[in-house]
Amino acid sequence: MQVSVETTSNIERHMTISVPAQEIEQAVQKRLQETARTVRLNGFRPGKVPMSVVKRRFGDSVRQEIVGDIMRDTYTKALQEQDITPAGWPKLEPKTMEAGKDLEFVAIFEVLPEIVLGDLSKISIEKLTSEITDKDIDTMIDNLRRQQATMKSVKRKSKNKDVLTIDFKGTVDGEEFEDGAAEGHKLTLGSDQMIPGFEKAIVGGKAGEDLEIEVTFPEDYHNEDLKGKPAKFEIKIHEVEEPQLPELNAEFFTKFGIEAEDEAAFREEVKKNMERELKQAVANKVKNDVVDGLLETTEVDIPSTLADQEIDRLRQDAVKRFGGQVDFQQLPKEIFQDQAERRVKTGLLFQEVVKANDLKVDPAKVDEKIQEIASTYEQPEEVIAHFNGDPEQKSQIESSVLEDQVVDYVLSQAKVTDKKVKYEEAIQAGQSQQG
Repeated sequence: MQVSVETTSNIERHMTISVPAQEIEQAVQKRLQETARTVRLNGFRPGKVPMSVVKRRFGDSVRQEIVGDIMRDTYTKALQEQDITPAGWPKLEPKTMEAGKDLEFVAIFEVLPEIVLGDLSKISIEKLTSEITDKDIDTMIDNLRRQQATMKSVKRKSKNKDVLTIDFKGTVDGEEFEDGAAEGHKLTLGSDQMIPGFEKAIVGGKAGEDLEIEVTFPEDYHNEDLKGKPAKFEIKIHEVEEPQLPELNAEFFTKFGIEAEDEAAFREEVKKNMERELKQAVANKVKNDVVDGLLETTEVDIPSTLADQEIDRLRQDAVKRFGGQVDFQQLPKEIFQDQAERRVKTGLLFQEVVKANDLKVDPAKVDEKIQEIASTYEQPEEVIAHFNGDPEQKSQIESSVLEDQVVDYVLSQAKVTDKKVKYEEAIQAGQSQQG
């Protein structure tokens, strides 16, 4: 086997491999002999088919199989000899594969990029800090009660938090526009479901009333034709409903998986859940800022094979979220291109931080992470035992911990400023960074 490697770009390689004809012919002959012993053909007893007949019937297909096997095998051996780690499976292109001649083929593949980390001290990170107030807990409990509320039709003027059943029709410059009309639409006043000004304009409306309001589409509206345009809406209110909130009792508490004797104990459990969400939201925001900083300070070439693999994962995840009614390959790749490339770059950069700084998974942090997850279950000891007894599950935790350690390392080198925000603002900032 003869091997030569050509560097065609920072990450693409063309490896030319030559295999002696004798090696090919010996492998073909051996396979044909095996075929002759097992093949069944009309007119011949098993194992007695003449070799000339076997060659005539199966020679071409056997040669193709052998050439394919040898190309894959020799490519793998050549990688080991050349000490090359590919980023994905290659494209194998035969140059000569005629019987009696040396086999020559080219393997076209990509390698992982060589990354030189930029100056981490130039990265600026804004770290959010927040405290959970009694008002935040009150708001959270009110939201939980409204999730379980029943509705009661009322004859009074409507107010915020009421649910209105309405028909509406909108026009711009006297013309109706797409998605500008609906019948029997349920609208919670104060939910900001509609464009700015719409809900505020109909507060005070009663069942049976017809209203006409004027509002303006925001400048950042998703429809280019409507951005900043004034609009008129004709609205008919069919019904006003008032939410009837459930009592704060044991029956209500158990609907959220909380065993509490009284409201004080329930509030304490709600606060613990809010603290976990806050911690995760802050961590999400910090990690995203770290990734942004790494991407801004370090150039990364992306192997297309890795990007394509990530796109397929994202497409499969999307199909699962929407009920698995379509083949993921029907989803356009372009939709996921940017997200996939960011994920691949992030993975490569994190790997480089680990390698460049010889970071190792901290067993104590792994135990801490497992205990943190287990604390959300009724039987935490069983959950801890499960993770510790399942190598695959524990490996996922270790990977997550190592990512956290990368973030901590970058933070130790970067310029970090604290910013105090309200609880809801911190949660929203963290949620916008997910995925």
